[in-house]
Amino acid sequence: MKKLTVIIMSSVLLAACSQQPTTGDFQYEVDRFADVQILRYKVNNFENLTLNQKLLVYYLSQAAIEGRDILYDQNHKHNLTIRKMLEAVYVNYKGDRNSKDFEAMTTYLKQVWMGNGIHHHYSEDKFTPLYSEAFLKEAVLSVDSALLPLANGEDVNSFMARVFPVIFDPALYPKRTNQEDGVDLILTSANNFYEGVTQAEVEAFYKQMAHPGDPRPVSYGLNSKVVKIDGKVQELKWKVGGMYSDEIIRIVGWLHKAVEVAENDIQKKVIGSLIDYYETGDLATYDKYSILWLQDVNSQVDFVNGFTETYTDPLGMKATWESIVNFKDVEATKRTTLISDNAQWFEDNSPTDKQFKKEEVRGVTAKVITAAMLGGDCYPATPIGINLPNSNWIRAEHGSKSVTIENITEAYSKASAGSGFMEEFMWSETEIERAKSYGSLTDNLHTDLHECLGHGSGKLLPGVSPDALKAYGSPIEEARADLFGLYYMADPKMVELGLLPDKDAYKAQYYSYLMNGLMTQLTRIQPGKNIEQAHMRNRQLIASWVYEKGKSEKVVELRKKEGKTYVVVNNYEKLRGLFGDLLREIQRIKSTGDLETAKQLVETYAVKVNQDIHKEVLDRYAKLNIAPYRGFVNPVYTLVKDNSGVVTDVTVSYDENYVEQHLRYSGM
Repeated sequence: MKKLTVIIMSSVLLAACSQQPTTGDFQYEVDRFADVQILRYKVNNFENLTLNQKLLVYYLSQAAIEGRDILYDQNHKHNLTIRKMLEAVYVNYKGDRNSKDFEAMTTYLKQVWMGNGIHHHYSEDKFTPLYSEAFLKEAVLSVDSALLPLANGEDVNSFMARVFPVIFDPALYPKRTNQEDGVDLILTSANNFYEGVTQAEVEAFYKQMAHPGDPRPVSYGLNSKVVKIDGKVQELKWKVGGMYSDEIIRIVGWLHKAVEVAENDIQKKVIGSLIDYYETGDLATYDKYSILWLQDVNSQVDFVNGFTETYTDPLGMKATWESIVNFKDVEATKRTTLISDNAQWFEDNSPTDKQFKKEEVRGVTAKVITAAMLGGDCYPATPIGINLPNSNWIRAEHGSKSVTIENITEAYSKASAGSGFMEEFMWSETEIERAKSYGSLTDNLHTDLHECLGHGSGKLLPGVSPDALKAYGSPIEEARADLFGLYYMADPKMVELGLLPDKDAYKAQYYSYLMNGLMTQLTRIQPGKNIEQAHMRNRQLIASWVYEKGKSEKVVELRKKEGKTYVVVNNYEKLRGLFGDLLREIQRIKSTGDLETAKQLVETYAVKVNQDIHKEVLDRYAKLNIAPYRGFVNPVYTLVKDNSGVVTDVTVSYDENYVEQHLRYSGM
C-alpha cells in the first residue's frame, strides 16, 4: 500500500542538529530533551492569504487539534490515563521541582508528548523512566485526587496499582508495533487496534469480509477496532455515535465552520463528504471523499484530516488519526508541476517490466506546500512529503495528489547548520562540498519524485490484493518509491527539465542516501536492537542490497580512514544501474503480491544491524552532541474582531513553547 513518507530525509538533514538554530529574528529551536530537538516552523506568506482563506486555515487547524486524544488512545489503551496523571503532577506538584526525580519525570512527560504515548514514535520501544516509582507515588499522593484520571469508584492506591506497572515494568507492553518474524504480531504489539483477539482470528475475520476479484474494494478495517465480545469477533467503528464519538463530533463541528468559508464548490463538497464519512463510518463514503479530494486541484488551502496511515498496525490495515493544514507555495510548485506534467514519460521509461507499468497515468498532481498546522500522527513529528490516497484502485482510476512540505524542510535545514555532522561522516571534501551545494535541492527533488511519481507508478496485476504483502507491505512500498526517485535523480531528464543544474548534482543525494542507509540512521537504534520502523527498513534494504550486489566491482565500499569507517562510492553510473535492478524486482514483488520474496528481501537486508558499525556510529555521533529526532510546536492563530464582534483578520504567532502548547491542548 502507498504510505505517507515520514521524515525521509538525507542523512544531513535527518540527523544533524544545530548549535545555533537561529536565522534573523526567528528562533527555530524551542527545546531539547532525551534524543529529541523541538523546532518551530514558519508559516511563510500567511499574511498574503485572503480573510476567508485565513479563516479556513483557522477552522481546519482547530479540527486538527481536536483529534489529538484519538491518536493517544490508538497508540495504547493506557496512554491517556498516564499522560493526564503526569500532567496533573507536573502542574500541581508542590515538592522540590529541582530534584533529579522531578526533572526526570518532566523529561519522561515530554517524551510521552513527542511519542503521543508511552512508546517511542520511531523505534516503537517503551520509554524507560529515569525517576523512581517511590517518587511518582509520593508525587501522585500529593495531588488532589479530583485532578487525577481515576476510574469510576477507584481510589488513588488502586489507581497507582493499576497504572504504575505499565510505566515501570519493562516486560509489560514493551513494543507499540512488533514486526518480528514468526510471532503473533497482534498479541505482541501494544497498540490499541485489537483486543482479545489473535492474529489468526483477525486475518480470518477480514478474509471472510473481503470480496476477491472486486475491482474497487474498500479499505477493510481502516476505521475500526477489532474486539471479541461473547466469543464473537467484531468491529467497533470510529465515527459519530461509535468509538471516539466525542472527539469526532468536535472535529465535525469545526469542519462545518470550514464549509462556510470554503474557496469554491468542489472544496465545499470535499469537506461535506468528509463530514458524511465521520457521521456514518462508511468506507465507501470515504472512497467518495478521497476522489473528491483528488479533484480539488485549484484551491489554495488544502488539508488532510482523518484515519489515514497504517504504519502502526503490524498488519497494515488500521489507520491512525492525523491532520495537516496547508496552503500552496505557488513559486516552488512550479518544480513539482514540471514533474507531474511529465509523469507518463517517467512511467514509460522506468526500468520495470512492461506488464507492471500503467498504460495511462491519470490524475497525478503535485505541489509544494506551506504547513500551517500539524495534528495527530503528523505532530510533533511530521512528514516532509505526502502522497494520497492509499487505495490502489482509486490511484489507478483517478490518480494521486502529492505534496512536498517546504517550510518543514526549511526548518530542518536552518536548524542543521554548523553541527559538524558532514565533516564527521563524509569521506572527503568532495562529498562535503557537493552536499553543501546540492544537498537541500536534491533532498527536496528526491521527495518530489518519491511522492509524486514513485508511489503513483506501476500497477497491481488483476486479482492481486493490495494487502498481499502483509507485514512486509510498508517497507516494500517505501523502497519502491525511494528507488523510483533515486533512479531518476541521475537521469539527463532532470537537467533537461531544469530541475538540477548539472549532470553531477544527483551524486549528493546518492552519497547521503547510502551513508544514511548503511551507517548514520543507526543512531536511531538502541544497541543490540534490530530495525523495526518501515522507513528505516526500506533505507537499509536498498543500501545493503546495492552494497552487496556491487561488491565484486567495488561500486560502493566501506573504507577505513584513521580508524573510522566511511562510505565510498566509486562508480555512480553503475550504482544507478543497481538501483534500477532493485526497482525492477521490487515492482515485480508489488505487482504480483509475491509475499515470500518480499519477506526474504526484508529479512535478509533490512532488519539485522551490523553491531560493530552500530557501536562505532553511536560513539562518533555522541561526540557531536546532536539529537537524532526532531519534533515541532505549532504556531498559534488568533481571531481579530472589531467592536461589533466581526472577524477582521487572523494573526499567527510563534511565542508558545513546547510545554505550554501541550498543556494548553490537554486543557482544551
